Amino acid sequence: MDIISQLQEQVNTVASLAFNTFGTLQRDAPPVQLSPNYPEPPANPPVDDTVNLAEQPKLLSAELVKAAKQFDALVAALPLAEGGEEAQLQRIAELQAENDDIGQELQKQLEAAEKELRQVQELYGQAVDNCLNLKKPD
Repeated sequence: MDIISQLQEQVNTVASLAFNTFGTLQRDAPPVQLSPNYPEPPANPPVDDTVNLAEQPKLLSAELVKAAKQFDALVAALPLAEGGEEAQLQRIAELQAENDDIGQELQKQLEAAEKELRQVQELYGQAVDNCLNLKKPD
């Protein structure tokens, strides 16, 4: 897998971890009374004893930090630009010219294929007409 795909995958991982972390923290946060004028908020439903609510935010944040550090390591592994900005712009111009040449070649091939398709359709139409015009022997 190339470095860009790895970066994209790592961004998705960080986003997923952040989403799950915030959702878990929101879900498990204790209710808070906003004002003495409002009634006491209801207690959270009973929680499964296997989940330690005090440790869960630490674990989730550690996972998030680990994923962010992996992303930073991938960014650091990106190749440095050779020759500076001017060399990059020249390379981009070369690639665009190459792309244009290939595009023109593809356009020529498309036109040739369309011409051949029209010829085949015409021949097919003639064959159908010939078959329909055949008379049964008397």
